Amino acid sequence: SPETFYDADQVAIVPMGLCYPGRGKGGDLPPRPECAPQWHDRLLAELPNRRLTLLVGQYAQRYYLPQRGKTLTDNVRHFARALEAGFFPLPHPSPRNRLWLRQRPWFNDEVVPVLREQVATAMQAPPAG
Repeated sequence: SPETFYDADQVAIVPMGLCYPGRGKGGDLPPRPECAPQWHDRLLAELPNRRLTLLVGQYAQRYYLPQRGKTLTDNVRHFARALEAGFFPLPHPSPRNRLWLRQRPWFNDEVVPVLREQVATAMQAPPAG
């Protein structure tokens, strides 16, 4: 629900880059490479009760997945492997990815139902600690 999504005690969004990298030819430029190494450990230390981490887009997947495929599609297709480490790889929800979604009907059929289950479980779990 919107109430849950916008509740800072339940959901946190941590971008790969913590500053706007600027605009390139096809959209925003990639996140600056120094941002995640400098800030992510500090930020995540402030979120000790994480139960599920969604890795949205290729940059997050490259940075966080211990085992990853050659492409974002590989990572999303084999989400169960990443789930063992507490991560759920997803495509970026950009309008530019509509073609990606149309070409991969398995995403809605196979991935989205498991994602919904994982989110529901994470939201019901008591805080760790």
